[in-house]
Amino acid sequence: MSHHQVAGLLPAPVPVRFVAEDGTAVDPPAGYRAPADEQLAEAYRRMVLGRRFDRQATALTKQGRLAVYPSSMGQEACQVAGVLALGADDWLFPTYRDCVALVARGLDPVEVLTLLRGDWHCGYDPAATRVAPQCTPLATQTVHAVGMAEALRRKGEDAVVMAFVGDGGTSEGDFHEALNFAGVLRSPVVFFVQNNKYAISVPLARQTAAPALAYKGVGYGVRSEQVDGNDLVAVLSVLTEAVRHAREGGGPFLVEAHTYRMDAHTNADDATRYRDDEEVERWAAADPLARLETYLRDRGLLDAAGVTAAREAAEAFAARVRDGLNADPETDPYELFDHVYADPTPQLREQRELLAAELTAPEE
Repeated sequence: MSHHQVAGLLPAPVPVRFVAEDGTAVDPPAGYRAPADEQLAEAYRRMVLGRRFDRQATALTKQGRLAVYPSSMGQEACQVAGVLALGADDWLFPTYRDCVALVARGLDPVEVLTLLRGDWHCGYDPAATRVAPQCTPLATQTVHAVGMAEALRRKGEDAVVMAFVGDGGTSEGDFHEALNFAGVLRSPVVFFVQNNKYAISVPLARQTAAPALAYKGVGYGVRSEQVDGNDLVAVLSVLTEAVRHAREGGGPFLVEAHTYRMDAHTNADDATRYRDDEEVERWAAADPLARLETYLRDRGLLDAAGVTAAREAAEAFAARVRDGLNADPETDPYELFDHVYADPTPQLREQRELLAAELTAPEE
């Protein structure tokens, strides 16, 4: 590979940015175009809704309606931009922290949260929504995403696959295997790393010596970029370019978004044990939602009425989530065995028979 080819794979030396922390516009690097005004306005509405959804889901864990909830507060620009960069026929492979992305894609919020209350598989229909099940094992979804991208290509479908992954997931072997396969096969897949600085309690410096996670694509022949993950305009611009690159036969693309997880890892985590309030406050000043709101107001694309309308829509959405989760699910124990194998294995049939015997046994 020539020096010129290697240079074409390298990310920008500093994260791509269109909007500063205070909401003022800055000059982006060459090669990236600002999204259309109407797309930015739609992104704002979905971010407002996403944050309200996230707050509602967090509250539901405290009420015992959810077993666990991994908040993505502070990462809304990544969640929403990832979805808006995709077409309806493209596939999304999310992690457990990407509920806001699924809601932004239009999935039923109650179905999205079904897994997190311990009920019924992944909660939604992956084939109908083109959204893979939310993945809890770190980085296994990246290999699945490459496999899906290859399957779509062999079927002649003009579709791109986007795999979300966290910074901790980039230290897993599956992530590197996925990059290698994708690089060799030139798969139409975008790897979107949301670097929120902590793999549960492990800070980034403890898991990699790379100058940025974006550089991890270069060794596999994968074009890479890094972006300010709290700048919706920049994230959407970079991901739109990455999806175009993959769709037009350019091969895989790795994007690292520098963002921050404002809440704890999950409701079961005590984040004060490994980070201080000053750090959290510093990142709060770079809030992606406040930044986009200021930017849109300054450009005349958003006014007080628009802000109110977005918030009212989000409140109505939160009420729908509450009502849906407050209703006790109608459960059928035998559904444990549905949708596991098209033709149940002998072990699965035996387990079903054991359950049937237990359920029908007379009470002692």
